[in-house]
Amino acid sequence: LNDLYRRVINRNNRLKRLLELGAPDIIVRNEKRMLQEAVDALFDNGRRGRPVTGPGNRALKSLSDMLRGKQGRFRQNLLGKRVDYSGRSVIVVGPDLKIHQCGLPKEMALELFKPFVMKKLVDQGFVHNIKSAKRMVEKARPEVWDVLEEVIKEHPVLLNRAPTLHRLGIQAFEPVLVEGRAIQVHPLVCPAYNADFDGDQMAVHVPLSAEAQAEARVLMLSAHNILSPAHGRPLATPNQDVVIGCYYLTIIRKDMKGEGRYFSSPEEAMLAYYTGNVALHAKIHVRTEKGWNATSVGRLIFKDRVSIDPDYLDEIFAEIGDNGTTRKVLNKIVSFVCQRYGTHRTAEILDQLKRLGYRFATQSGTTIAATDISTPPQKKEIVQETERLGDLIEQQYRRGLITKEERYQRFIDIWAKAKEDVTKAMVENFDLFNSVAMMSTSGARGNVSQLSQLAGMRGLMSDPSGRIIDLPIKANFREGLTVLEFFISTHGARKGLADTALRTADSGYLTRRLVDVAQDVIVREVDCGTNDGVFLTAIMDGDEVIEPLEERIVGRIAADDLADPETGELIVGFNEEITETVAKQIMAAGIEKVKVRSVLTCRTRHGVCAHCYGRNLATGRIADVGEAVGIIAAQSIGEPGTQLTMRTFHTGGVAGEDITQGLPRVEELFEARKPKGQAIITEVSGAVKIVEVKGIRRVSIITEDGEEHLYQIPYGARLKVRDGSQVEAGDRLTEGSVNPHDILKIKGIRGVQMYLVHEVQEVYRSQGVEINDKHIEVVIRQMLRKRKVENPGDTDLLPGSLVDVMELEDENQRVEAEGGTPAVARPVLLGITKASLATESFLSAASFQETTRVLTDAAIKGKRDDLIGLKENVIIGKLIPAGTGMPRYRVIEIQKEEDENNTEPAPEQPPAAEESIG
Repeated sequence: LNDLYRRVINRNNRLKRLLELGAPDIIVRNEKRMLQEAVDALFDNGRRGRPVTGPGNRALKSLSDMLRGKQGRFRQNLLGKRVDYSGRSVIVVGPDLKIHQCGLPKEMALELFKPFVMKKLVDQGFVHNIKSAKRMVEKARPEVWDVLEEVIKEHPVLLNRAPTLHRLGIQAFEPVLVEGRAIQVHPLVCPAYNADFDGDQMAVHVPLSAEAQAEARVLMLSAHNILSPAHGRPLATPNQDVVIGCYYLTIIRKDMKGEGRYFSSPEEAMLAYYTGNVALHAKIHVRTEKGWNATSVGRLIFKDRVSIDPDYLDEIFAEIGDNGTTRKVLNKIVSFVCQRYGTHRTAEILDQLKRLGYRFATQSGTTIAATDISTPPQKKEIVQETERLGDLIEQQYRRGLITKEERYQRFIDIWAKAKEDVTKAMVENFDLFNSVAMMSTSGARGNVSQLSQLAGMRGLMSDPSGRIIDLPIKANFREGLTVLEFFISTHGARKGLADTALRTADSGYLTRRLVDVAQDVIVREVDCGTNDGVFLTAIMDGDEVIEPLEERIVGRIAADDLADPETGELIVGFNEEITETVAKQIMAAGIEKVKVRSVLTCRTRHGVCAHCYGRNLATGRIADVGEAVGIIAAQSIGEPGTQLTMRTFHTGGVAGEDITQGLPRVEELFEARKPKGQAIITEVSGAVKIVEVKGIRRVSIITEDGEEHLYQIPYGARLKVRDGSQVEAGDRLTEGSVNPHDILKIKGIRGVQMYLVHEVQEVYRSQGVEINDKHIEVVIRQMLRKRKVENPGDTDLLPGSLVDVMELEDENQRVEAEGGTPAVARPVLLGITKASLATESFLSAASFQETTRVLTDAAIKGKRDDLIGLKENVIIGKLIPAGTGMPRYRVIEIQKEEDENNTEPAPEQPPAAEESIG
């Protein structure tokens, strides 16, 4: 920068001197040009001409560069700050912790809580002034540790693991002092952090003020964050060792010691087990109040140690028969507890399951040896038979009976079937108590396809372009691969790693754009008073249900009275929440279409209302005012982004079949781009007639009043309609993806909203990722906020400019009140990048992209920023207007109660969250 300034000053002085000397015109002109260039370089180096370089050929950093990019002022210093009172260390598992605790290394805790410890030392009269207290802490004298224990009691700390992809990446815990230098983490919070214990590190932060501590305890404590904000199901569910322990405990095995014995009570049965008269897995009969119950000692122990309604557990055990409780079953139990008893109780039950699981996982002695992996005896026959078929196909091809493509296709089909058969044989061949099989069937680790690579056959591999190689790998890892098979395998392995690396970056960038577009969507009021809503049906793809209606309507508010079509009795009234029970009634009544309130139709300015948003999935209650639902939506869509596969499926390069899937498809939808392999859609409804002239196909659609619309079908596109079939406006005539802008033209706003929700859901569901619709709706709402003015009428708007819906309505109302003509505008669909740059707030837009353009633009127009969103407030260092930072919550004061003679022991459980912080 100094260098750039120096050049401006030198040239300016030289120009001054030349003018005083009255130098010839050409020299002065040259000097003026050079001065202009120097000034340009100072403002934005490299904007015109070659960038000015310093020593080492590095472009010099101009004023614009100071603001721009990830290292610029905005993103480095204003949106990302470093904090004091923090530390980081490696994490290890803390199997004895309760779910709201974490183990903090002693030395780290002492450093983090130093000021608190020093104050306490002075208060309790160990030392007389702060200076000597500091010295005492630094020497780590014995009294210091006692004081530290008192200080951290009930003082939560925050744990964070990078990358923080959603809000559960930072949670609060009560610290417990531990020896050693590693932070101990409760095993069940790992899924939320996506953490494992192979050397991951975590950061600790200390909330200082009383308000911060209260927020950490009530809002961020891990025991209160069991449900995922993305889909409302528990995230902290048992996995791995806990699953295998519970599975082992509850499984029933034939011909075990004591099978068929009868006991008068569960206690008697357990006594018999502890004295070695009955095996853990034997099927026995136990007398209960309801009569004789067939069970096993393991199941009795499960019912004894886990404090859930025993009748419910009996139902579950009856459902699974002699099988053990798999991961799915345990998840079901946790979900049930959550719905029935709330998160507080769930936390206790999770800890009980954890203790039980660990205890019996240890007792099961699950090991893994080469002998466990047994190849099924039928494999040899299956492979030989398939090879014989392969020779037959090859023979047909040689005789010219089938084409090369057909031969390739048939090869792949027969070997895929062979792999299936081997896998089936392998699964039947495994013993119930085989350690490897147990891990897989219980859902603790691994799946059938991984097992079949170990013990079945590896099957077909694909080459770098994604085409399947028609030479199968007949061996499995237990038998060992030949050199050629090994070589073929390397393609897939490399591609996997390369894909993962690319995916992470893409997904991170998508999340960043989503956050930017949705950040100012906050629940601003309880009800916006609209009667509008959207009709929801199940999302279908052909005949396959992608998302059932029940899942879509739970937790929404009904936008109309809904009655049973048979009996006519009211199931749910207008503005009432559709709960799980109500949803079941609706499904039982056979209703297929339900009108619910939705963010898409909400009338709240700069945000949404609680009624249109519905239930906050992380709490299971209707959203509170101040909830930052936009950010939650962005995180819920962005977080699973890394799991979505990258690949574009190629079907042998057939034109019009290249459909993008996975992450690129989601991006294409949110950016509202023209899709690849675009389908032709009809603008009118009517009957289809297909005409072919000289090899050019045309589809003509004849409307009811006899008008004819012709569409030319490009060469190689596959038709989706038949001669004589009926089509609706907006239907596809050919295979492929539809351009969302066309749908907006034909079907209007509601049509394009529904289309986008469906398409995004399809990508996520096909990868087995669950996201609630409302998150996608929040983002789509932001994409359709603007209107393009076509005829300004008597308003002050400019033709062709983009205005906010609400602004347009205000302006039109004002003009109509004065008796003028209102403006005419049409809705536009903006991609998320465009939408976030078109925001009212220039601070937010500048910190996102194109910093210099946004700032110069704002300066020219003399814009003002009302600081409505979150980002603007973070940039200038104000409290964000969401959550407890909202004006309506700021008037609350916290009264400190200094209780000197506090002798009663601290409560074991954290206090339950109050209903609402308000």
